[in-house]
Amino acid sequence: MKLAYAAEMQEIDRTAIEDIGIPGVVLMENAGRLTADYLVDYFGNPQGEKVYVFTGPGNNGGDGFVIARHLEQMGAQVVVCLLVDPVSIKGDAAINLSILKKLAVPLHLIREEEDLQEIDITSAFVIVDALFGTGLKRAVKDRFAHTVQLINSAGCPVVAVDIPSGLDSDTGKILGVAVKADLTVTYGVAKPGQFVLPGRDMVGFLERVDIGIPGPVVEQVDLKSTLLEMQSVASFLPSRVSNSHKGSHGHLLIAAGSLGKTGAAVLCGRGALRVGAGLVSCCVGEKINTIIESALYEAMTIPLAGGEDGSLSINDFNNLMAVMEKKQAMVLGPGLGVADETAGLVERLYEQCSLPLVVDADALNILASKPNLLKNSGKAARVLTPHPGEMARLTGKTSSFVQENRLEVALDFAVKNNVYLVLKGAGTLVISPQGHLAINSSGNPGMAAGGMGDVLSGIIGGLIVQGIGPWQACCLGVFLHGLAADRLAQKVPQGYLAAEVADKLPSVMAEIGKQKKLQ
Repeated sequence: MKLAYAAEMQEIDRTAIEDIGIPGVVLMENAGRLTADYLVDYFGNPQGEKVYVFTGPGNNGGDGFVIARHLEQMGAQVVVCLLVDPVSIKGDAAINLSILKKLAVPLHLIREEEDLQEIDITSAFVIVDALFGTGLKRAVKDRFAHTVQLINSAGCPVVAVDIPSGLDSDTGKILGVAVKADLTVTYGVAKPGQFVLPGRDMVGFLERVDIGIPGPVVEQVDLKSTLLEMQSVASFLPSRVSNSHKGSHGHLLIAAGSLGKTGAAVLCGRGALRVGAGLVSCCVGEKINTIIESALYEAMTIPLAGGEDGSLSINDFNNLMAVMEKKQAMVLGPGLGVADETAGLVERLYEQCSLPLVVDADALNILASKPNLLKNSGKAARVLTPHPGEMARLTGKTSSFVQENRLEVALDFAVKNNVYLVLKGAGTLVISPQGHLAINSSGNPGMAAGGMGDVLSGIIGGLIVQGIGPWQACCLGVFLHGLAADRLAQKVPQGYLAAEVADKLPSVMAEIGKQKKLQ
């Protein structure tokens, strides 16, 4: 599903109204009527019930006026609470306000905080939040902030118009204070901020409605953001012909592991194999080779001298470069350690490796200490897969800053360094070097366990070697990873293992394959 930033949505609306000639008041009518219908679907018939509709400036308030009229026609006792002077309301919103006045729908003007005390919020059946729309970029203050707080204290269902007021629709950030909705009805195209934390926790159930904007109008705006769902990733799934053999589906090289961290290398290899890589070779220090061989029968190992802790070292560089021949991609970092001799190897490989390189875990921590090396010269694709702590080290920020500004931090880093970035966490973000954004919809809190990231790096590497591009591999990989965990969570919400997620991959790939056949 495509997602629209606020500026993109404004352009879509402008084109529909000015270039195509669809009156704005028609779009507003559709939006309000459909929102009222969803309110009834979710929360029941409002006949005889008290409904408060809080309206602000602009078209979001106008949508609220339409909703109020439709609810009043259903027999609800509607009270419209205006937070702006009616004289200042213009355009399509003014038309709908005029209709409400002629229908004698009660209007309550809130000029200051004291006016809120006249509202008996405890009697409300449902509250409609039509204060601010997707264009909001400033902090919510004064009587608007107090109104948001009043709405959140009501104890009844809250329906948000397009987006909960106080959310940045581009980033999901809370602008001072935001409405916590039970249902959000969004118009035309969904918005990134509805899926990025903390925004996605404020949206409640999300329904996207077609308000009458023609498909070609949306298509001509080159939307750079998408939500990863089964339908959107199905086309990325690698295909197989009847005469396939192991050499037909790529050979992945994994440089990983050290004493005490051999499991990371094993899980990475397991993810690659389970996602369908034809061949996997684990390049490891000879001190841990026996462990890897006995834990991952289906993979080959390439033991090199390594360092004291069993990890690979700078002295292994030439041998590693030699074994890259006939491989299609490489994963670098899971469980590798951060010894000085290993750091030298990671830095040189990042700069000189001619294969697409998936960089994870300890390799990320090593590169974080040399930020001048991070910019990819274009020799081959670089895919970085940090969790928020690793992202903080890569950017010199704090983990809390990264979490509060996930989308902005990720976009800036990926574009500036010419890399594909997978910022893990709830609603994992995938960013291309060109600034394209994908937000993952799969996954669950049970994934907060060791080894999950190692499996993911193997999945992405395993997909790249099967011939799909880095962007497609990242998008499909994170969705598969989360979907496998979701299927496990249907039986046990937590306590399942990273290895079990890897082992679930073939069945969820089959599930997506069925969707692909329908497209």
